Amino acid sequence: MGMFDSINVSATGLSAQRLRMDVISNNIANATTTRNTNGDGPFRRDRVILTPVNLRPKYNSPVYPFGVSPGEGKGVKVMKIEKDMSPLRLTYDPTHPDAIQTGPKKGYVEFPNINIVTEMTDMISASRSYEANVQMINGTKAMFNKAMEIGRA
Repeated sequence: MGMFDSINVSATGLSAQRLRMDVISNNIANATTTRNTNGDGPFRRDRVILTPVNLRPKYNSPVYPFGVSPGEGKGVKVMKIEKDMSPLRLTYDPTHPDAIQTGPKKGYVEFPNINIVTEMTDMISASRSYEANVQMINGTKAMFNKAMEIGRA
């Protein structure tokens, strides 16, 4: 692993965790939204799906006919942001404007499938991961500075 590879890996982690925190805060903000922008139902929780990424592609050469691969784990990227299709929360409130008017669920209101405790736990996890990536960058910078001091001596 080269000098800047560790910073690049941490940078991908910083970007991914920042996006994850943005999605979680959007979920928390919409925890009581009973009607989405299309008007066809309550807000559904978003989830960020992460996947490992190679920063350098595999390449073939005459010396290495099977190719040289830098291996997995050279960072992380957001594969997609998907809607959580778990069941919605039902609360009985026949006076609510979005209450179901007919059928067996009459008088119930469908609320988003967001659990604030789960969202806060995910937010803490994303925050800690972000901090770990910042510490990795700071540690790498400290090693670079020490190497420069050794080179000057």
